[in-house]
Amino acid sequence: MSYLKSLSIPVLLLTLTSCSNTLKHDQNNAELSDKEISKQRKELAKNTDKKGFGPQSPRNIDMIEGTNSIIFSEAPSYKKMNLCNIHFHKFAEHKGGEFTKFAGRGDGKGKNTGYQYAGKLTQKEMKKVDGKVCQGKYGSLNAGDTIELHYVHSTAQVTPGPTLGACLSDSIKNPQLRVETQVYVLVNDKKAANFVELTKVGQRNGYQQALNIPNNTGKPVQYAGSTTGPSYNTQASPLQVSWSVRPEVMKVSVDSVGKWCEGNVFKEDHAHGVRNLVTNPDLLSDD
Repeated sequence: MSYLKSLSIPVLLLTLTSCSNTLKHDQNNAELSDKEISKQRKELAKNTDKKGFGPQSPRNIDMIEGTNSIIFSEAPSYKKMNLCNIHFHKFAEHKGGEFTKFAGRGDGKGKNTGYQYAGKLTQKEMKKVDGKVCQGKYGSLNAGDTIELHYVHSTAQVTPGPTLGACLSDSIKNPQLRVETQVYVLVNDKKAANFVELTKVGQRNGYQQALNIPNNTGKPVQYAGSTTGPSYNTQASPLQVSWSVRPEVMKVSVDSVGKWCEGNVFKEDHAHGVRNLVTNPDLLSDD
């Protein structure tokens, strides 16, 4: 006998009414969230109109079209720059390639929004692990989650350290910046890629480097943009950044991500929030 058939008429009506109210509540929340994102985008457009801001990030890497006329010199190859910071965001900030599944509208402040791996994982890969991995302001991580990792590089003579402040120096306050970007999906599989190894740092050819940046996840999409993060949902970032975003996702062991959060030179122990995808052509580079 089905669950509904086993209910009395009054209880059945109450159950159906409750389900209907829940659906309406969810729909209303979605509509409010859509309005909030639209409102934030309008505020961003208003706050940047004819102010001279350069192209912004993140963007849809499958649609390299924009009308922002501010030009700056492309940063050198990351191999000729110093790695200064590594951090990641819960869900991908960029959209495109293998990460096109919308994670949700979020709270308007960078939580529970962005893009997820659009491919399929096995039940074993998605099996949740005990405990909260990399717990922070924007939630914790677990198997099945998608993160976007930023390997930040600077032309200044610096060493890897906490925050983007590590990319600047007293000698050079306006270095060129490049972000090598890799989207990872966390899986419950100890044989998957090891996050600790993927973020290993050291010297190579005289430069501070992330020694194991993936080179097998597709040809990186390169474009001119800015720094990211939800603090720029309604205000433009004033920093110029050369981006290099790999279109394919790599599977990484969720346990190894948790281990990295327990201690690293960047003092990163949690995921960062996601900035709304920038869609205004006036704020996107044309390259």
